[in-house]
Amino acid sequence: NLSEVRALAEKQARSAGLPEDRVTDFVIAVSEIAGNTVRHARSAGSMEIWRDDGEVVCEIRDAGVIADPLLAGSQPPPADATGGHGLWLVYQVCDRVELHSDQGGTVIRLHMTVP
Repeated sequence: NLSEVRALAEKQARSAGLPEDRVTDFVIAVSEIAGNTVRHARSAGSMEIWRDDGEVVCEIRDAGVIADPLLAGSQPPPADATGGHGLWLVYQVCDRVELHSDQGGTVIRLHMTVP
């Protein structure tokens, strides 16, 4: 349930001490990745959020495979593209994104620094 995912991301971001604008960015990023799991992975996903060494981290795992994980989200999609905007946006709002995808599935970690 994406509304529950967003509510949990917001609660965790606030409790970690992110400023209001960064709470919004964190919720958007988590929601985009979770939405991609729902749309593309065709499998259940899992999500964990924790605070670690001055940052809040969200890890989302699923059984989907990203065809080119090194390039995915690294460039803005063409103006006429029907997809690819969400992952690019995630890279813009997060302080760091770790993406690993192979035949075993995909793991994405979103990092935001807590001031």
